[in-house]
Amino acid sequence: QVQLVESGGGSVQAGGSLRLSCVASQYIVSTYCVGWFRQAPGKEREGVATIGGGITYYADSVKGRFTISRDYAKNTLYLQMNSLKPEDTAMYYCAANRAAIMCSQDRYDYDLWGQGTQVTVSS
Repeated sequence: QVQLVESGGGSVQAGGSLRLSCVASQYIVSTYCVGWFRQAPGKEREGVATIGGGITYYADSVKGRFTISRDYAKNTLYLQMNSLKPEDTAMYYCAANRAAIMCSQDRYDYDLWGQGTQVTVSS
């Protein structure tokens, strides 16, 4: 069974950093479009960062603060989050679009999801 398993969430103060990891059970990370999404209470799930086809995308709200990367040998996707703000508080999910190499930012294009990891940033 193909799986994505996130880790690395936690509680930090504003200005702090966290690194999220997403381990795939198969060669998902190196083959397809993969990315990070987040969902805050009462809000829709939104794209944070995606990587695929040689293109990296970041939402405007995280540009300059977050970095997405992947380790092919470890089948792992990362999200380095610096200068965290209270508005970054959300459940963070990694996802894969196994029908594409080039990424879209539409969450409905992603067919494989992890269980999520909570990030809480206090002011």
